[in-house]
Amino acid sequence: MTRSAPALFVADAPGLDFLNSVATPVDAPVDWIADGDGLVDWLAQAGWVPAEVLADLRERAMPGELDRLADQARSLRDWFAAFVRAHMGRPLAPGVLSDLEPLNRLLSRDDGFIEVTAGESGLAFVRRRRWSSPESLLLPIGEAMARLVTGEDFSHVKACEGPSCTLLFADHTRGRARRWCSMASCGNRAKQAAHRERVKARG
Repeated sequence: MTRSAPALFVADAPGLDFLNSVATPVDAPVDWIADGDGLVDWLAQAGWVPAEVLADLRERAMPGELDRLADQARSLRDWFAAFVRAHMGRPLAPGVLSDLEPLNRLLSRDDGFIEVTAGESGLAFVRRRRWSSPESLLLPIGEAMARLVTGEDFSHVKACEGPSCTLLFADHTRGRARRWCSMASCGNRAKQAAHRERVKARG
């Protein structure tokens, strides 16, 4: 698996973008968090962790620590992908709460706090996080997953209809008619294939 291409953020839901950090958007599978460097790079591209925090934690990490963290992130991703695929296409019921125990265990590690700051139109509160160890890099991932299960209607979570594409997305279009991860990639390929079929049918 290669990750030379930039990560894909086409899901319209950050929790699904995390699941799309391993994908087969065309033919070859790509895993953007295959190792510790990949995880740090993916978080930087996602914009979930400040660049200076990533640089500091990369410098402070013990040998192999970030690779072990990437292992944890991939395990978390595999578990959450199974949960999402089992429940997508219909609203989540409260009965799924017990299935979310691994997510709640991760969220319980958060060392976050609220800070009052000066905003554009007066005082505002901002959520902050103490990045005390490399393990804290998993917390914004957990937060994105929690926002997905609490704020997204799973009836509108879909898989791209591209024949080999594995990307997921939240369909926020009017009429819920979205079929592709991206019209520029899978949608365009589908249009070209349909055109070829029409030309072939005409002889």
